[in-house]
Amino acid sequence: MKIRVAEAADWPAIWPVVRTVASAGESFTFPRDIGEDFARECWMLTAPGRTVVAVDDSGTVLGTAKMNPNHMGPAAHIASASFMVAPEHAGHGIGRALGEYTIEWARAEGYRAMQFNAVVQTNVRAVALWRSLGFTVIGTLPEGYRLPDGTYTGLHIMHRPL
Repeated sequence: MKIRVAEAADWPAIWPVVRTVASAGESFTFPRDIGEDFARECWMLTAPGRTVVAVDDSGTVLGTAKMNPNHMGPAAHIASASFMVAPEHAGHGIGRALGEYTIEWARAEGYRAMQFNAVVQTNVRAVALWRSLGFTVIGTLPEGYRLPDGTYTGLHIMHRPL
């Protein structure tokens, strides 16, 4: 697997991942019926952010991440990132590799910390992954996320210094 900066030509391979993850409604705050143009606008970042893809030897997109300042102005020294792994490739270390990549990117760009604003509490694999990479839950928004079955779960805010 290789992680590289995404190019506009990668979008046709990224879009099915974004659409599938968003429509599942289990782990991401995008609308479940997100349209392609809006998704591309949200996901394909340029400086000071970055979008990357994890690809196999054949060039198949296995997952993707975007990283950026968490806020603007005097809070722009804290990075954030978002991740999506194609469901058929889950459990093979792609999320971990993307997470490690974003941490190193943020450190190299001079950020002082990383904060994830909305980690779905019931997404136990993601929570465990981020904890293993040094993130801690610094707060939880009770019932901040509505699951597809209509029940609510919390949204964790996770943080790690760099």
